[in-house]
Amino acid sequence: MAFQSINPADGTALGTLEPWGAAQLETALRLSAAAAPLWAAEPVDRRCQCMANAAAVLRAGREEYARTITREMGKLIGESRAEIDKCAWACDYYAEHGPEFLTPEAIPTDAVRSYVCYQPLGTVLGVMPWNFPFWQVMRFAAPALMAGNTGILKHASNVPQCALALEEIFRISGFPPGVFRTLLIPGSEASRLAGDPRIAAVTLTGSDLAGAQVAEAAGRALKKCVLELGGSDAFIVLEDADLVEAAEVGVRARFQNAGQSCIAAKRFIVAEKVFDEFRDRFVEAARGLLMGDPMDEQTQIGPLARGDLRDDLEAQVRRSVAQGARILLGGERRSGRGYFFPPTVVAGLTPGMPLAREEVFGPVAALMCVRDAEEAVQVANRSAYGLGCSLWTRDLDRARRLARDIEAGMVFVNGMVVSDPRLPFGGVKRSGYGRELSEYGIREFVNIQTVWIGPRVS
Repeated sequence: MAFQSINPADGTALGTLEPWGAAQLETALRLSAAAAPLWAAEPVDRRCQCMANAAAVLRAGREEYARTITREMGKLIGESRAEIDKCAWACDYYAEHGPEFLTPEAIPTDAVRSYVCYQPLGTVLGVMPWNFPFWQVMRFAAPALMAGNTGILKHASNVPQCALALEEIFRISGFPPGVFRTLLIPGSEASRLAGDPRIAAVTLTGSDLAGAQVAEAAGRALKKCVLELGGSDAFIVLEDADLVEAAEVGVRARFQNAGQSCIAAKRFIVAEKVFDEFRDRFVEAARGLLMGDPMDEQTQIGPLARGDLRDDLEAQVRRSVAQGARILLGGERRSGRGYFFPPTVVAGLTPGMPLAREEVFGPVAALMCVRDAEEAVQVANRSAYGLGCSLWTRDLDRARRLARDIEAGMVFVNGMVVSDPRLPFGGVKRSGYGRELSEYGIREFVNIQTVWIGPRVS
């Protein structure tokens, strides 16, 4: 089946690419495997220069790349520019800090000398989603390539132009041929590819079902795997929170990228003493969001990336309402061209309803009322997912105590959950395992090798 680029704002076709045949895939795998030892042998300074070049290329092509993102998956043009900026930041970060993260660490023992060093594994397969089509890729590629690995990308089928642009960025940045390749293959090939002996490790960002399938294939081949599988992030508002700021940030945390983010706030768990005020502020702010053409600088809510995603989202709302939830705002798709769904707020939710139990990938906010902080944490943890959590309170000592009890890979106090190259990114439970970004991310795909040198033999 061909790869189609479709503009989600109006449903028009942007172009079609034919999938690779077996011969093209074999050639790409062979070249990547051949490039791996050569790239690993390059001095770290050379890798740093190539990575810094990639940052410069991204900044120079910022407008072009941003427009490619917006046309292909519907992200607001301003958010697309911010995505390119973040990719450049990550490249700069690893160009600057990569040598430090990869420096051998001396460990005192009874040997003459003993140390730990970090050797690249080989070729890393990245299976990536469409919602942040540049940033998701750069999160794995920048640290993996900086560590001396080669990378191959199986991107989401609805963003082929973004996938090809990423390969071009690395090529013109000076990375040798074969160090980073984009594969135009169907998603069904990813699990089989994970078992190929030329693939040393696998990283996937996507659904928990896709993650389980790829992890199973990698596990059978005994290969390292990092999984970031989305979430149902809690946004906890306690009775002493700054409600003005919490509501303002909460709207941004839920509706950024039309709600299509694994770390978007999805379940708003609010103490009953302030629930009514928070609800009213939140609904009023959401009501004011302008939905429309994502290329228009004034637009605040764009379309969903595909029609089937809108169908799934609408079904989640309907099933929750059938079980007793109440729609406070929105709730029905917009008629006409494009895959638009309006900002929607739903209250009266209980933990078993679809909007409270499932990952909700779209502009729908679920409001839940709880007695106190203890119940808020219990409800937050009553989820199969555990990626991020936003906690709002003026009592920072209490925030630190509560953070220890929250089952999530990331807890942000009085702020929205974001990804940052300086901080490890990842989750627990069905949100996956392993970490991206920071020094933890670069060390996921290395051989942490112990070297022990004993007394000299005469």
